[in-house]
Amino acid sequence: MPVPSPDTQSPGAQPRAAQSPDARLTETLRRVWGFREFLPLQREAMAAVLAGRDSLLVLPTGGGKSLCFQAPALLTEGLAVVVSPLISLMKDQVDGLAGQGVPAAFYNSSLDAGERAAVERALAGGALRLLYVAPERLAGDGSAGFLDLLERAGVAFFAVDEAHCISQWGHAFRPEYRLLGGLRERFPEASVHAYTATATPRVRHDIVEQLRLRDPEVLVGSFDRPNLTYRVFPRSDLAARLKTVLARHHGEGGIVYCNSRKQVESLAARLADWGSRAVAYHAGLDGDTRSRRQEAFAREEVDVVVATVAFGMGIDRSNVRFVVHAGAPRSIEHYQQETGRAGRDGLPAECVLFYSPADFAAWRGLLESGGEWDEHARRLLNAMQRFAAATRCRHRQLLEYFGETCAGSDCAACDWCLGELELVAEPVVLAQKILSCVVRLEQRWGMGRLVDVLRGRGSDKITAAGHDRLSTFGLLAELSIGELRGYVDQLLDGGFLRQAGREYPVLQLTDQGAELLRGRAECRLYRQERPRKVKAKTAKRPAAAEDWAGVDLELFEALREVRLDIARERKVPPYVVFHDSVLRDMARYRPATPADLLEIRGVGEKKAQDPGPRFLDLIARWGTGT
Repeated sequence: MPVPSPDTQSPGAQPRAAQSPDARLTETLRRVWGFREFLPLQREAMAAVLAGRDSLLVLPTGGGKSLCFQAPALLTEGLAVVVSPLISLMKDQVDGLAGQGVPAAFYNSSLDAGERAAVERALAGGALRLLYVAPERLAGDGSAGFLDLLERAGVAFFAVDEAHCISQWGHAFRPEYRLLGGLRERFPEASVHAYTATATPRVRHDIVEQLRLRDPEVLVGSFDRPNLTYRVFPRSDLAARLKTVLARHHGEGGIVYCNSRKQVESLAARLADWGSRAVAYHAGLDGDTRSRRQEAFAREEVDVVVATVAFGMGIDRSNVRFVVHAGAPRSIEHYQQETGRAGRDGLPAECVLFYSPADFAAWRGLLESGGEWDEHARRLLNAMQRFAAATRCRHRQLLEYFGETCAGSDCAACDWCLGELELVAEPVVLAQKILSCVVRLEQRWGMGRLVDVLRGRGSDKITAAGHDRLSTFGLLAELSIGELRGYVDQLLDGGFLRQAGREYPVLQLTDQGAELLRGRAECRLYRQERPRKVKAKTAKRPAAAEDWAGVDLELFEALREVRLDIARERKVPPYVVFHDSVLRDMARYRPATPADLLEIRGVGEKKAQDPGPRFLDLIARWGTGT
């Protein structure tokens, strides 16, 4: 049942009157969730909720956004209503809260009449602290009766999760989210709080406007994910390199994203042939099949899901060790959101992008056919193409895209900074050949014509324009289309070229490009299709997750087996029992008593009582060899 028993008492429902709000939060975090310190911006975000001040919080995936409305919900008078876009996400959140002893429920179309009635009774009786609902439930047709129910229950605040869905400038726009601003009229005393992991400054402004936030506290954390290592390869290397990634993460959780259902099915079959526990997931499958496969992944019954972007938004599995894109996504926002599903437990994870220039042409065709191709879509797609072809730190690129300044020059967590990419032997000469052709084309043509001329590909249009008589015609005939486009993209990213025009952008030299053409500047280019074979490295930055020093790996695996047994008994995903990071610390410090267990980060009082003893029993027997 989605509703806790009537006698369930919220662990934070009766704080000491003498405590300050900050002290109450600190005690609640320790007692309920087992956390003794706040993550960046959590304290400020929770304080805004307790003060009744509207807020917008932008934190990367794994940054602890959910806790910023869950913890204050235990310390406020009234109900916290959480707007969540996916049914699976609601269920996972409520399961996790139930494990902490927090009275919470969800109310959506997955419930039968009896279950809905049980939630309504719990609301009427004041038995709930948090209620998860879809945006349609609050703003769609037929929502009036439900709003009456909430009004009688007494709403303290609304928490709008995945708030980027409200913005037409975001990557996952959902029109029903834009209706949520109307809650202001029905619940004028309730504060409204927005949470997202992906929001450019433009999207942040739109969220504030559409939700009608009043003098909000806007908190924007770092988008940096130091535990993620980014790598980019041409898609011609897909089969061999994907096999290497799978071998490196054998038996670990991963997601492989594809841009078409056909590729999903073929790649899932290939992974199965390679011995991976892999399943396909896309919108063409019936709802029951999708639900079963999503649950199988969350419960660690399968290791890898090969999917379209329809998969992942509702996944709360924290120990995803790799995310692979078998084709370029349509925007950096999509890429950041999808790769953000890796390493949510703070441990090292890998993100690998395979791309081809054909990906971007395909996206343009798809967007044009759907009536979505405009200047905004073009900018998003071009930014993604620049990222894929760039010759600099990938962490830095992502941070700069989202408006954040990056300190330092070497992240030690991407293919560029790890020295895994092979530099072109004479980059200036190659660049000058490309720039010279741009000039001879009078800076009036785009990427396609430039590539055709440099490769010496004749056509009626090229002949009619006289471009087959240019001195640069066929100058780089030895390069493939993909290689040449990649080098042009690198020159664009390096500031030597720019694109002018909207519908049909043309290539032009910048002042920096003109200096390079005259031999007065330097550049660096890396090879597009023949990268060096190097041993993969993991992130080494000081900000990265703790390593595994002192951890008994065999004990860790045994603890995972106990967790899996408990998860199956209770019909919940394993991470609802304990995250991998908690099991890692158990295997490192070997707690012997419930008091010792409470010293482990992520173990609250309820979990120390149940299921804590089962883990303590294993650790005790492990020490004696029995």
